Amino acid sequence: MASVFLYHVVGDLTVGKPELVEFLDTESVESAIRAIGECTEGGVSVWRKRQQKNVVENGETKQQQRFVGIIDAFDIVAFLAREGCLEDQDKAMKTPVSEVVVPNSSLLKEVDPGTRLIDALEMMKQGVRRLLVRKSVGWKGMSKRFSVIYNGKWLKNIDTSSCNNCATNCNRPSSSSPSFHENKFCCLSREDVIRFLIGCLGALAPLPLSAISSLGVINPNYYSIEASSPALDATRKLTQDPSAVAIVEPSPDGKYKIIGEISASKLWKCDYLAAAWALANLSAGQFVMGFEDNAALRSLHDYSINSPIGDDVGVGPGLRPRKFSSRSIGFFSNPTSTSIGMGRSIYRGRSAPLTCKTTSLLAAVMAQMLSHRATHVWVTEAETDDVLVGVVGYADIMVALTKHPTTNVISATP
Repeated sequence: MASVFLYHVVGDLTVGKPELVEFLDTESVESAIRAIGECTEGGVSVWRKRQQKNVVENGETKQQQRFVGIIDAFDIVAFLAREGCLEDQDKAMKTPVSEVVVPNSSLLKEVDPGTRLIDALEMMKQGVRRLLVRKSVGWKGMSKRFSVIYNGKWLKNIDTSSCNNCATNCNRPSSSSPSFHENKFCCLSREDVIRFLIGCLGALAPLPLSAISSLGVINPNYYSIEASSPALDATRKLTQDPSAVAIVEPSPDGKYKIIGEISASKLWKCDYLAAAWALANLSAGQFVMGFEDNAALRSLHDYSINSPIGDDVGVGPGLRPRKFSSRSIGFFSNPTSTSIGMGRSIYRGRSAPLTCKTTSLLAAVMAQMLSHRATHVWVTEAETDDVLVGVVGYADIMVALTKHPTTNVISATP
């Protein structure tokens, strides 16, 4: 195991992280849309309101007990695509988040700043997406020399007044220490962890320069629907991690080619109302391709789902006149071509799925995910550009980095 996992602790990753600002479940969907645009992984943590103000939470009333779940862009678009929400969009936008978010307290785990990085990775490999870390006034950030030694014993990292507590609990700093009484937290995402690890590629060698197929990183268990299916079918897939559904087309040889995806990361910062209408009325292929004008949409009348398309689509009782286009939901097509016959060969911009090949290096895939702020990358065959074989997500990368031994493990001395 690489020494970076043994000598670094969670507190090293929290230096400079802003204080957690709780998003309460009493907030509206409209407020959630604004909050999601500023969050990592296209989702925001949802909390129940604290019962009493200015009360420090102790072991009996932990901060984590107020955590509800994580709501992302996919959840909101799926909610707005419901028939009742499309009929009254104003009411839908004012709906409390508590009626939309899927409760799942296992997505967040509260940890001490002194938790070893390897232990944090193990939690995230088991499904934890956020780490809640108490911001201690005594925490300055630790180098490997002052974090933890090989056998997991805790070294001095806080004020000497709290060292007695360290003696009684050598595995982690005591939360009863005065420096831990500040009722302030920060939140670490999986993106934060991967971003930290990509700065330590030398310590992880030779793994970063290995092909993902040789590391067993590729996950063949993914959700997909065919392009001819209603786009709304994507919401019926029980997407967990990553929150994405591949849109595929069958080929004569029985394989499937990926032409797009419906996911939280692709819907991040989109026009949610336009995307919701498209999700409810178009096929999956039409949704991910996007079209720039209503003339193109009219020619697809026979292939649309649910309702005819007029000059202003989505017009009905309580609906605002809206025109669906790839640009309106954050997708960008070739502005010089609106030919339906060329629809699948034109440049699709943001609607194009983020892909790599089975021969891609692990370091390249990590950099690709971080540069695009994506939670996953679709994997295609090495010989072709679009035959889908699997997906790589954050958890898959963490499993690979911790499962395979490296050749440069440093001696276990601080």
